[in-house]
Amino acid sequence: MSLPIISADERLNETRGVKGVIFGKSGIGKTSLLWTLPANETLFMDLEAGDLAIEGWAGDSIRPRTWQECRDFAVFIGGPNPSLRDDQPYSQAHFDAVCEQFGSADVLSKYKTVFIDSITVAGRLCFNWCKGQPQAMSDRTGKPDTRGAYGLHGQEMIAWLTHLQHTRDKNIWFVGILDERLDDFNRKVFAPQIEGAKTGLELPGIVDQVITMAEIKPEEGPAYRAFITHTINPYGYPAKDRSGRLEMMEEPRLDNLMGKIHQPVQPAAERLQHHFPQQPQDNGPQQGEEQ
Repeated sequence: MSLPIISADERLNETRGVKGVIFGKSGIGKTSLLWTLPANETLFMDLEAGDLAIEGWAGDSIRPRTWQECRDFAVFIGGPNPSLRDDQPYSQAHFDAVCEQFGSADVLSKYKTVFIDSITVAGRLCFNWCKGQPQAMSDRTGKPDTRGAYGLHGQEMIAWLTHLQHTRDKNIWFVGILDERLDDFNRKVFAPQIEGAKTGLELPGIVDQVITMAEIKPEEGPAYRAFITHTINPYGYPAKDRSGRLEMMEEPRLDNLMGKIHQPVQPAAERLQHHFPQQPQDNGPQQGEEQ
């Protein structure tokens, strides 16, 4: 057996979906982004039962109501993980059991994008499930152990997100609520609304794109909505662009955004900067100026 090296040509020719999360305050229009996606190629995972905003949208949807169903749909969409034991979720045995229940996974081949609304609700379903597991009970007292429940919750959420992130041939978009808070120094900070700290801290490292859908209020003219995509932005919003193809502010359309991400990449020397910006030199006082 030869060393399984993937050549550069093979890697560049692979079908790669975009994996991203969109944060925004409640009511900003995150669910309505479905209108910017082709209905016949998009599967809507409706966790919030909040589809009034897309009444009339012609796409297909699924509605998991429990954490077990969330895990079943994740393995059905992403396929099995060959590194896992048969008694673990997302294993080959789990995938086979789900296929026996749902039918062949080929039914998903027509979908290019899975839109999951929302990760906030997924976190609540996961935490409710975790509170009933043995790890959430104290071995010493037999009473509920909140720390154990949160520890299991973090593991479960990261495993779920990571499995969906490894669905190479589909675009996976998570949607979540963004909270605005004040820190101990009365400074404005933003944080994802997700149960437990672990998921919110590790999620940006799992997905390719972290986008904040925000309301921008210019000094003149009406307010408007926009995607904030760069980590360094003047608003302090959470954001990340792993593709290197996006402007700091993009129009709030997922179809156009993904089209831009899939454009041919610029040479690294043109899109990456590894130096400090040029600073004006101070040559001291000029002739005629006071010391």
